[in-house]
Amino acid sequence: MADAMEQLYQQVILDHARARQGEGELANYGGESFQLNPTCGDQVTLRVQLDDAGETIEALGWTGQGCSISQASLSVMYELVIGQSVTRAAELGEHFRELMAARGQELDQARLEALEDASAFTGVARYPARIKCALLGWMALRDALAQAQVRA
Repeated sequence: MADAMEQLYQQVILDHARARQGEGELANYGGESFQLNPTCGDQVTLRVQLDDAGETIEALGWTGQGCSISQASLSVMYELVIGQSVTRAAELGEHFRELMAARGQELDQARLEALEDASAFTGVARYPARIKCALLGWMALRDALAQAQVRA
């Protein structure tokens, strides 16, 4: 069963790496963050636009280059947070960081369900060198949201 789940997780990551959601420059934005993983060279520029109240992620776009893990993580993150409140996006980001800190151990069912496809990164957390790749977009999101909230 574990092998079947790992294969499913790997397929989710490969699918997102190939058909990246949210990839593209966002012209109108309230916050922007550039992040670089100096270990491997992965990089991302992420832009976010909040609604007029400054509470909901109205638009998000990213451009970058890197390994399939960083690109897939950005794609999954986009699907999870677009249209969500800033508070919910922060909660999801924290869940994802906890998943990476768990070093391959699954989180409780509620958090795994909240992460949806992002739970596929459970196996990535077993490889310390890959954790930064998976977290790159989430770090950019946190930074860009902080900027956007200041401007809102």
